Amino acid sequence: MKAENLQALVDYRMQRAAETLEEARLMQNANHWNTCANRLYYAAFYAVSALLVQDGRTTSKHSGVKALFNRHYVKPGIVSKENGRLYNQLFDLRQEGDYIDFVFLEPETVAPLVEATAAFIHTIQSLLQ
Repeated sequence: MKAENLQALVDYRMQRAAETLEEARLMQNANHWNTCANRLYYAAFYAVSALLVQDGRTTSKHSGVKALFNRHYVKPGIVSKENGRLYNQLFDLRQEGDYIDFVFLEPETVAPLVEATAAFIHTIQSLLQ
């Protein structure tokens, strides 16, 4: 991929991360906690996928993105273990809220993750520069 196309893709994914974080805040304000968790996960996912693509790493599965992120950024200490745990938690909550019947995520679980995810995205943005 040409450098300008690569940068356009990275920029697009970071824009999606920001927009999706805003969607999560809207869902938080409406007390839609399952959807809020979903949007938080996707906001983080878009940021992580921007980082991966910038570094020439791709995968077609969400579990692959998680594995690559943990292997190449968390394990070597480029990203903190705390941020690694946050991404894994968002992944798990999204799976639970989206695919398991009769799951109603609690505000006490999801609400603190909104600003944590915003900080996570900011961390990824700083790695992209």
